[in-house]
Formats: sequence, C-alpha cells, structure tokens
Amino acid sequence: MKLGKVEFCHFLQILALFLCLSGMNQAELSRSRSKAYFQSGRTRTKRSWVWNQFFVLEEYMGTDPLYVGKLHSDVDKGDGSIKYILSGEGASSIFIIDENTGDIHATKRLDREEQAYYTLRAQALDRLTNKPVEPESEFVIKIQDINDNEPKFLDGPYTAGVPEMSPVGTSVVQVTATDADDPTYGNSARVVYSILQGQPYFSVEPKTGVIKTALPNMDREAKDQYLLVIQAKDMVGQNGGLSGTTSVTVTLTDVNDNPPRFPRRSYQYNVPESLPVASVVARIKAADADVGPNAEMEYKIVDGDGLGVFKISVDKDTQEGIITIQKELDFEAKTSYTLRIEAANMHVDPRFLSLGPFSDMTTVKIIVEDVDEPPVFTSRLYSMVVSEAAKVGTVIGTVAAHDPDASNSPVRYSIDRNTDLERYFNIDANSGVITTAKSLDRETNAVHNITVLAMESQNPAQIGRGYVAITILDINDNAPEFAMEYETTVCENAQPGQVIQKISAIDKDDPPNGHQFYFSLTAEAANNHNFTLQDNKDNTATVLTRRNGFRRQEQSVFYLPIFIVDSGSPSLSSTNTLTIRVCDCDADGIAQTCNAEAYILPAGLSTGALIAILACVLTLLVLVLLIVTMRRRKKEPLIFDEERDIRENIVRYDDEGGGEEDTEAFDMAALRNLNIIRDTKTRRDVTPEIQFLSRPTFKSIPDNVIFREFIWERLKEADVDPCAPPYDSLQTYAFEGNGSVAESLSSLDSISSNSDQNYDYLSDWGPRFKRLADMYGTGPDCLYS
Repeated sequence: MKLGKVEFCHFLQILALFLCLSGMNQAELSRSRSKAYFQSGRTRTKRSWVWNQFFVLEEYMGTDPLYVGKLHSDVDKGDGSIKYILSGEGASSIFIIDENTGDIHATKRLDREEQAYYTLRAQALDRLTNKPVEPESEFVIKIQDINDNEPKFLDGPYTAGVPEMSPVGTSVVQVTATDADDPTYGNSARVVYSILQGQPYFSVEPKTGVIKTALPNMDREAKDQYLLVIQAKDMVGQNGGLSGTTSVTVTLTDVNDNPPRFPRRSYQYNVPESLPVASVVARIKAADADVGPNAEMEYKIVDGDGLGVFKISVDKDTQEGIITIQKELDFEAKTSYTLRIEAANMHVDPRFLSLGPFSDMTTVKIIVEDVDEPPVFTSRLYSMVVSEAAKVGTVIGTVAAHDPDASNSPVRYSIDRNTDLERYFNIDANSGVITTAKSLDRETNAVHNITVLAMESQNPAQIGRGYVAITILDINDNAPEFAMEYETTVCENAQPGQVIQKISAIDKDDPPNGHQFYFSLTAEAANNHNFTLQDNKDNTATVLTRRNGFRRQEQSVFYLPIFIVDSGSPSLSSTNTLTIRVCDCDADGIAQTCNAEAYILPAGLSTGALIAILACVLTLLVLVLLIVTMRRRKKEPLIFDEERDIRENIVRYDDEGGGEEDTEAFDMAALRNLNIIRDTKTRRDVTPEIQFLSRPTFKSIPDNVIFREFIWERLKEADVDPCAPPYDSLQTYAFEGNGSVAESLSSLDSISSNSDQNYDYLSDWGPRFKRLADMYGTGPDCLYS
C-alpha cells in the first residue's frame, strides 16, 4: 500500500514518539542497587522501586495489547521467586501485568477525553510465602493526546444585530469554538477562525472569533438580514487539522436615515355640510422607509383658512394623519377650505441630517357639499311664563325658525304631542304663536316642557326641533287644610286649660312671601263649653279644654269645627273638623281605652277568664270532630260486591270517541227512552218493594203523568242499582217528552204549496197561543188581512 507524503510524515512522528516513550519507561524501571527489604527487626526500610509516570498513546487501534511499561524490583533475581501484582483504576479490566516479568499492557482502546490518567498500585510478593518483598507503591499512567477531536461551537447557531449604516469594523458578535484535545500538548487544541460565507459584508478575527462589519453604509431598507458561516480549525489552521462550522444570522437594525415624504403634493376631499363635529374628514400618510420609533411622525396644520375648523392628529398604529372637524360646516357660509399640512419625524438622528430635512409638506383642499338641512330655530331653548288663571286661547309666546338652505323654503310649525299628551297648548302653523288650549293648574304641573316641530313646506321630511319651557305662575286658588289627619284624645280627668292637640295647615299654593295662616273656631262652635282654640301666630294653633272632666258614658266623641284662612289675595278659607275622643287615661295621662262599650262588660270578668272560656270551647269542638271521624271510618260498605269499591278513585281516559256512531261508552237511550229495561242488583240498605214495573204506553197519558212516572221509575231503579251514588247525590235526567198535540208549527212546507194554510185552530189552544192566532188566523180580529 502506497502512502502519501503527509501520511508518511504522520507515521514517522507516531513511530518516533512510541520508541522514545518505550525506551524511557525501560530505563526508568531498571534495577537499583538498594538492599533487600526485611520486615522484621528495627532495621530502616529503604524504598527499592524504580518508577516514574507511564505514557500511553490514546486511540490505539492495534490487535495486540499495547505495551505500557515494566515494573521491576532489585529483589527479583530472575529465578521466578517474585510475583508482581497490580491494583487500582482499570487494573485487570484495562491494564494487565505479567506477574513474572512485570510487563504492563493495555487491553482496550483508551480515550484521553474520557479519562486523562489512571492511578494504580504495584506490589512485589514472594511466590512461596505470598508476603510482600517491597512496600506497595502508587504510580500514574497518563494518556498521551492525539488530535482526534474537531472544534465545536457549543453556543451555535448564533443570532446578532448591528445598526444599519455602521462604520467598517463595528463589532457584531463573538463566536467561540471548543476543542476537547489537550491544550497543553502540541497544537491539537489551538483553534483559528475564518469566515466561509458572508463576505465581503463581514469579517472575523482569526484568534478571538469576533465578527465585525467589513463594508460601510449597509442599508437595512436594501437588505436587512445576512447569513454567515464561520469555521474553526485546530492545529493552528495547518493542513491535517480538524475543523467545525457554525452559522451566524446578522440582522441590520433600523436607524432614522430616511425622512418622511408625502406621495402627493396635494389632496382633495369632498365633505357634506351635515357631517357632525369630531367626524373624520380624511386620512393622509407620509411615507417613511424606517420602522418603529424611527418612523413615528407628528402632523400639524401650518397654514390655510381652516385652522379653526379642522384639526389633525396622528394614529399611533398606522402613523396616519387624521383630519377631523372642530366646528359645524355651512355650505351657505363657505364652500371650501385649504390646509397646509406638515409631517415630521419625532426622533431625528443628528448623524443623518445631511440627507435632508426630516419633514415634508402637502396641501389638502376640502370641498363642502350642500345638503338640504332642516329648519333651524332662532333659539335652542325658549322660556315662557303664563298664569294658571289664563283663559283658553291666551297667547303665551312665539317661536321662529328658518330654512338655512339657499332656497329658504317656508316653514310650518306644530307641537310634538308626545311632549304635550294632555294638549294644553296650541301653536299657529304659520306664525309660531303658542296659545293655551286648556285651563292650567300649577299645582298639577308647574312647568311644561314641550317640543315644537318646524317643517319645510317644500320638503316635509326636513324637520327641525325647538324646545320650549313654559312656567305656570301661581294664583291663590287652593284653600288651606289640615296638614295631616289628627287623632286627638282627651282624658276623662282632664283639667280646664289643658292642651290636647297642636294643629298646623298646608296650602297647595306657593305665594312669593310664603304662607301665613289664621286659625279660629267657627261661629257655631265659638261659645261651646268643652274646648277652645288659640292661634299661635306661627301657622299653628293649640286646642285646649274649657271644663273639668269628661265622661265616655255621656259622650265619647266631640267634633270641633276649625276655620282656617290663608294670606293670599284674595284670601281663601276652609272649615276642617277635628275629631276628639274621650279616653280612660293612666296617672301619666296616657290613653288606655277609648271605647264606650267597655263599661257594658261585667266588672269581674277579666281578659284571662275570656281566654280560658275560649280555650274550653275550642277543646270541645276538637273532641266532637274526632268522634265523628272515628264513627265514619267504622261504617261498613253499603253494597254487596266482592270486588274492591273504586268509586272514590278518579280514572282518566284520553279517548276521543267514535263520533255519533259510538254508543259503546255511554247509552243515551237510558235517559231518553221510557221503555228501557235494566238489570237490577240488590242493595243492603234497601228492600225493593217492586222487582218488575209494568210500563204502560205513555202516548195516551198527559204530560205531567209521563214526567212523574218517568222520574218515579228512575228513582226505583236507583234504589236497587248497586252502582248508583249514595242518597245525598244529585240525579240528573234528560227527557224530551212524547211530542206535542200541536204537532209541527213549521211553515217551511208552505213555501212550495200554492194553497193557503188555515191556522184558525190556533185559537182553540188557549191563551198561550193567542199571539200566534192573531198573527196567522183569518178571524175578524186578525191584525193583518
């Protein structure tokens, strides 16, 4: 097999290193001249091992065990009497020793990155006695590193950002690669960085891994993201070194390097004059290639004839300028407005001021369109007053409205009746004069708020609304009366001059200077000997007694008429009656009872006695009810029937029936046919006297006899019927009778007959048929001929 130049050089290096290590280990384990080791006695023991660190090359791929080194004691004479034993990390599993020669071999492939060294202990024993001839000694086997691990970016892939327009050499991010090989031995872990993708925009420092910008004026608006591939190679980047790569995504962050610019130099919008205040008229936007805070703008109206009519604000989400109305538009007053609007960035970067001003101007023209508007009242609210004594038809005031359009259409007025349900007012349709339509009462409604409608004559759909507040002026039209319904009492032991009631008055009127009431007794009550009245001059009066003592037996109630006059102009008065009851009072003057009937009760009968008597009566009633209930439960059934009596149960059937043909459920013939025969059953409480009744022919018997016989027969059948209800039940029967001697009175057949029908026989039927005989008969007294 032919080897290349590079492979041959590597082979020579490995072979030389292996031979050097083998010779060093052999030399270090040569026999010393020390004396033999004896454990007995107090002889000083001298160490006789010749040892040092062993080195084993990692990643050995051979088939034979790898020779590590040799252990030898100066006690060993070569006659096989000494036995070598190895213990510690990896003994017997990874490292084995020839107990006769002391040669150590590695049986497995070793990886320095898994374990860099092994600590073992060696001992020389006498083969016969199995006793140590040398003290146990510890030594280390170090794994010699080879370049078998490539650099790795443990934190990759990377993302980073750098401001656009950054100067050359601006640091972006630092990448770091890790090599698992031994950094203290050779160049296996010495890494060098290079950029494989991302040139010529970025570069990387070979030793530090710092990525920097390599081109000036990189524009985010042209390209905002770059993908870099960074390589890390060991052996200082020499041929034969191992390498690893990672990706770095670099995003250019925005800076304010683009000024705002309006796409157009002028805009025009049409707006109806009826557009409400605060409505949006238009939205304009200046284009800015930047994003985020660098694209935030503010708009303002810098010039034009609409400075006070319109305003502009910014939409924070879209960065649009929103033009809204501040005042109502009027086509008749002004038909168009012109605005000069400026848009400017809020955050300006001084580094880019050389690119131009970071603001722009545009012109917005707003055309006002004419709209047919409803009539407008000269005042938003009319205030009017009228006396409640005003007569019907009194003029209260006038409202006025006009058509604001250029046509100036005539206006007609009306009252919105939803605001004047009682129709107290009228308005002249042409002049707008408001008059009273009913008598007014301030006490019912002191203020009337009505709505007046103004309608264009040419376009009735255009309706304006005006508001009128009509205040009703008060007049003295209500007499005073008691402020409340008094419950006045006087004690039987009252003394003369004792106050028994303080009264006051109210008046529904509302005089400007307030109420002033005057109290007095009526003329017929002024000289009474029982009570007197004192006016307190403060809209109150006091009722006092005039005599000593009152008796309920003589008179239990007194009626005192009181005359009250107000201070109105003209003044009004009323007479109010105060009811005074005579009562039995305690020592403190508190009424106990005011009923005169209390004297009729026996003196010795107390309330407790009455309660006891009522309790006894109630107990007796309960006992009687219990006895009656128990006796009813002990009664035996009246009917001999082996089946259970279910007459007290209610059974419901939702059957529709079969119409007139269905006679299964109920036989109507039993009620209407006199000759029906029923099967009878005996009752326990009735002894039937007649088992079979003869049924005569009823056609020849008078009607009263027919009905009497019919009912008698039904009663007899009920007596012997075990299914019939008890005696206190109500029996109902439907019976038509057997016909009338007058037969049919219908004149339907006379329609088809050519002969006159004779109704003279009606006169023979008695006074009940006199009216018919007079109407249809042919006698001399007939009403019609």
